[in-house]
Amino acid sequence: MDDFDRKIIDEIENSFDFLVKTRRFFHTHPELSGKEIKTSEFLKDQMKSLGLEIKEVKGTGFYAVLDTKKPGKTLGIRSDIDGLPIEENKCNMTCEKVSVSENKGIMHACGHDGHMAMLLNSAKILTKYKEALRGKIIFIFEEGEELGTGIRPMIEELKKLKIDGIYGNHLVSFMDVGSISFTPGPVMAGSAIIDFTVHGKGGHGSRPDLSINPIFAAANIINGLASAWVNQIDVTKTVTLGLGSINGGQQRNIIPDTVRVTGTMRFYDVDEGKKAYEVLKNVAENISAASRCSLEFTKESGFKEGPVINDEKLSNLANSAIRDLEIFDLHQKEIWFASESFSFYRSIAPSLFAFVGIRNREKGIYSEHHNEHFDMDERALKYGSLAQVKFAREFLTKDYENINLT
Repeated sequence: MDDFDRKIIDEIENSFDFLVKTRRFFHTHPELSGKEIKTSEFLKDQMKSLGLEIKEVKGTGFYAVLDTKKPGKTLGIRSDIDGLPIEENKCNMTCEKVSVSENKGIMHACGHDGHMAMLLNSAKILTKYKEALRGKIIFIFEEGEELGTGIRPMIEELKKLKIDGIYGNHLVSFMDVGSISFTPGPVMAGSAIIDFTVHGKGGHGSRPDLSINPIFAAANIINGLASAWVNQIDVTKTVTLGLGSINGGQQRNIIPDTVRVTGTMRFYDVDEGKKAYEVLKNVAENISAASRCSLEFTKESGFKEGPVINDEKLSNLANSAIRDLEIFDLHQKEIWFASESFSFYRSIAPSLFAFVGIRNREKGIYSEHHNEHFDMDERALKYGSLAQVKFAREFLTKDYENINLT
C-alpha cells in the first residue's frame, strides 16, 4: 500500500455520508427503464459540477469525460440507472429498511441506486486526484439495463472513442459486505426471451369438439420442452429454462382463442444457448401443428445478450491491486446465472465486471434481487467505490500485461 492508496482510503471514509445520502436519494426516487428523466438530470448536474464534459446518448443515457491532458490509456467505468416495476415492502427479510421508494409501484431492487452513488463518488475522487493519473476516464451512465433499452445506443457512441478497457461493479446479495470478486472468464449468463402465443379457436365449454383448445396445446408444449431439455441439451453446457407465465381465458366455461407463454433461458455457452432456443421453437411449432393450432413468436422473443466474460488480464490486475489494500475479502470463483447488458461492452474493449457483496444476515439483508424485500448494507458502497478508484489508478498508470496470478 502506497501513499496514494492511503489517501484514497481516507477520501472514501470521508465521503461515506455522501455515498449514503446519494444512494438514498436515488432509492426514494426510482424511475423505470427508458424513463429515467430526473435521474439523468441529477447525474448530469453532478458531473458538470466536477467540470467534466457531458456527451449525450439517445434516450436518457450519457457519458462524461475526465481528461488528464497526459497521454495514456482510456478507461470506461459504467453504472446503470433504472429501477424496476415492483411495489417495495418497507421491510427487508427481518427488519424495517432505512430507505423506501416514494414512487408507487417502482423500486430499486437490483442495486442500481448504489451503482450510481458509487460512480459519482469515484468521479469526485478521481477528478480531485487527476494529477496522479494519465489518459482519460469515461464515466458511463447506461439507460434501461433491465429492459435493454439503452445499451445499443451507448455502444454505438462509445465505438467512436478509443477505449482500452471497461470496468463495472454490481452489488450482489449472495456475498457478504466487505467481499469482492474479480473472477476471470464467464461470470454472468447470456439470455434469450421466450414469448409466444398459441392460436386456436374459441368456443363454449359444453362443446369442446367445436373448438380448437389452445390451452391443451400450450400445456403439451410445456411438457414437451421438459423432455427436450433432458434429451437434446448438452449436459455439460447448462441452459436453464425459466417459464414465467401462461395466460389464456377468463371464464371456466369459455374456451379461449389464444394462450400466451413467456419466460427466459440462461446459458454460458452462446452456441448451446442458440441451439436450445431452436429446440424450443421446433417443439412449440410441431406440437401446435399437431394440435391444429398456429403459433406466433413476438419480435422480442429470441437471443437477447451473451454472457458477461471477464478479461483474464484485467481480472489479474484487479486481484493484485485490491489484495494490496488488505481490506477486502477477495472471492475467486463467483458466478451468477442472472444476465446483464454489460456483456455488450466486451465488443468495444476488454472488460471486467466486479461483484461487490451487500449481504448482512444479522440486519435481514439477504433477499434475492428483483424482490420487494431487497435491501443493502450501505457499507458496501465504500468498498465498491474504493475498488473503482484503485482499479482506475492501476489501469491508467501501470503496465498490467504481464501480471499473472494463475
